Formats: sequence, C-alpha cells, structure tokens
Amino acid sequence: MTGIFLGLGSNIEEPIAQLGTAYSHLREHRLLETSTTSSVYVSSPQGPKDQPDFFNAVVQIHTALEPIALLDVLLEIEQQMGRVRGRHWGERCIDLDLLLFDTVILRSERLQLPHPRAHERRFVLDPLIELLGPEYTLPGEGPLGQLQSRCSEQEIRVSCEFPK
Repeated sequence: MTGIFLGLGSNIEEPIAQLGTAYSHLREHRLLETSTTSSVYVSSPQGPKDQPDFFNAVVQIHTALEPIALLDVLLEIEQQMGRVRGRHWGERCIDLDLLLFDTVILRSERLQLPHPRAHERRFVLDPLIELLGPEYTLPGEGPLGQLQSRCSEQEIRVSCEFPK
C-alpha cells in the first residue's frame, strides 16, 4: 500500500499561506491522517498565461474513506477556503486534487484516478518523485522518472519547504 496523494495548488491571495491553511484543514479533519509533504514548487500556469505562477505541493494522507467520499471532503475544504470557480484552469486561491489512491485506476463522471493529467505535469511529477522516487510506477502510465523526462520543457523550481 503506497497511500493516497493529494495535489495542493494556489496562485492568488498569498499562495504559500493558502497551502498551509489547506494542510491545516486536512490535518484537522477527523477522517484523515496526514503523513508526508513535498517541498513547494513554483511553475507557470498551464491554462491562461495572464495569471500569476502557481505554487504546488503534494501531501500523502491515509483514510478509510472511499475515493468519491474523499473527493467530497476535498471539495468541501476548497469551498470553506473560498474557492471560486471562474475560468477553466484560471487563478484560484486553492486547488485540492486527488492524484493517487493507492494503485486504484478509476474512471467515472466525477473522478478519474490517477489524476488524468498527472503524467504530463511537472508540478505533479516532481513532488511525487520527491516522495516516492523516480522508479515508482504511476498506475496505467509508467515510472515517474520517465514521465518527468517527457515534460522537460516545463519550467519548475523548488520555492520552499512546505508550510505546516
């Protein structure tokens, strides 16, 4: 059992503070247990370019919840933090994505596991490699290190340690 990995992202309203607040919500939730965190990475937006860079990190958690129930918890935390869903891939104060749920492969209307674009985004791959290593195989996609090499044109840098 590898665990469950969440992607946390923000690019407005003090992004690093937003990541810390989201982590606090996760840590304090009675049905979740936080484990390890990656560093915080900074990258250009994947969507519209007229927005600030994104700050991203990955958090490992443990829970007895099923994937859809966990998704509902993440959406509730986003709502509590004031997430406004504006333009597609636009700016946001917080984004909580369910990236991996052990080795589960799931395709439903509400949720896809692993995250459907995890294999093509350095801001997901780099923190996962930090936590799992380049040899870890993303279910249905391949080893993280190989996937990362396909995204080498995407600029990314480590910003800081995760704010706890």
